[in-house]
Amino acid sequence: MSWGRAWARMAMTVLLMGTLAACGGNRAPDAEGSDLEAFSAQQIYERGEFELADGNEDDAAFFFGEIERLYPYSEWAKRGLIMQAFAYHQARDYPNSRAAAQRYIDFYPADEDAAYAQYLLALSYYDQIDEVGRDQGLTFQALQSLRTVIERYPESDYARSSILKFDLAFDHLAGKEMEIGRYYLRKRHYAAAINRFRIVVEDFQTTSHTPEALHRLVESYLSLGLTDEAQTAGAILGYNYRGTDWYQDSFALLTGQGLRAEPVGDNWLSQIYRQVVRGQWL
Repeated sequence: MSWGRAWARMAMTVLLMGTLAACGGNRAPDAEGSDLEAFSAQQIYERGEFELADGNEDDAAFFFGEIERLYPYSEWAKRGLIMQAFAYHQARDYPNSRAAAQRYIDFYPADEDAAYAQYLLALSYYDQIDEVGRDQGLTFQALQSLRTVIERYPESDYARSSILKFDLAFDHLAGKEMEIGRYYLRKRHYAAAINRFRIVVEDFQTTSHTPEALHRLVESYLSLGLTDEAQTAGAILGYNYRGTDWYQDSFALLTGQGLRAEPVGDNWLSQIYRQVVRGQWL
């Protein structure tokens, strides 16, 4: 039974647990003071479902994990393992969620829930991406794990969601480069700023940060007196993002110095202009 179908049983489990608790020989296992070996794998699994439905994710993860310990070769152990990964994720215990999901992938790589396990593993990284200013190692790991879902399970229900999250994480990395570039620009370290904005234009050109990166290049190059590069950056900005405020700002900067937004000279931006605008890749 897949994880999705397991969740369909959740509402009924809440009622079943009350019934089980009332039956002396078939009572539900307790988290404390109870010898779990006296209960069947199904009973322990249903107690895990009950705790999960009741918002006790850590207790749920405990019960799901006990099935794997007591009944390692049963079908319930397989179900319990994927549910343990989910319960840990709900509890925001991302390392343990990741560990459980990875065990599922290792033990049951051909199972129908392997795609969901890989998706949970990716989420264990992705859901920790919350601030641009933080270390971006988690973002890189999220991108790698999301790519695995997309490439390994392209027909799964989780591939589309992974594509959307991949794009957002990719945009997040570009945002980090922009943040550093703006810092250097404020400090008038123009060469260092240009290096960061160049990364966005060359490596993250499909993200939402590209128009601003081109405008910041116009600013930086004009500050250094490198008008050819500034004009070419303005030309690319005008061709692709003419309706943005970034283009209007760059246009004002260039015309204020008697310059036009047009490709000039032979530099790295001229090469991008030839590729993007003229379609000349060689």
